Amino acid sequence: MNGRDIYIGVADAAPVALLGGRVKLYLPEKGYRAAIDPVLLAAAVPAEPGQQVLDLGCGAGAALLCLAARCADVALTGLDIQADAVRWAGAGIAAGGWADRARVVPGDVADIAASGLAPNSFDHVMTNPPFWELGRHSASPVAGKAASHGEGAGDLTGFIQAALRLLKSGGSLTVIFPAVRLASLLALMEGRFGDIAVLPLWPRAGVAAKRVIVQGRRDRKSPLRLLPGLVLHGPGQTYTPETEAILRDAAPLPLS
Repeated sequence: MNGRDIYIGVADAAPVALLGGRVKLYLPEKGYRAAIDPVLLAAAVPAEPGQQVLDLGCGAGAALLCLAARCADVALTGLDIQADAVRWAGAGIAAGGWADRARVVPGDVADIAASGLAPNSFDHVMTNPPFWELGRHSASPVAGKAASHGEGAGDLTGFIQAALRLLKSGGSLTVIFPAVRLASLLALMEGRFGDIAVLPLWPRAGVAAKRVIVQGRRDRKSPLRLLPGLVLHGPGQTYTPETEAILRDAAPLPLS
């Protein structure tokens, strides 16, 4: 391999390093760019050896690959509607040497039964769903980026319903989502998930949270918990030590 470390079938994508080089994420030269959201999402999943984890709407696989790097002996499945994203995620799996326990399948959250994934088969589901409601944002002219950021047929309701179908009873759902849409997410989880924890992600101390991580357990009844939250940035553009440990050293972000 040279220069761009091209794998078969991903000549249209180049690798980006995550978790201090533990992960190679293949991304197109134009379109969706990797942010810290999927890294934080993966860090919050309480996966244990021998368990099955699904990344709903996995895109190029950032969260899935980060979880593979952090948690040995965990089986991972990604599902995405975009054929290119499935290829790029597969390249990241191959680059990490995780093909024996990770896979990505094509499928539509709006028609989860057609994906071939068995109901009640996953211990954990994580998702970084499209943030913005249809007609409530300016869509990107780049098709892949538009599909990642804005809802289509697979809206937030579809993502929650798919998670319910695929999770085992007592399994966890972990979602990263805009704070301004937290009420919509909690309304969809009410009565279906319990032991819900909400973790605000503060851009810096004293600044309103733009993102939250929400985690709940299917069929549980425990009350909601609002956690202290994580401050992302310190002085200037530096990350706080806690955030740096997650982003560079693959530290977990427990919501317990």
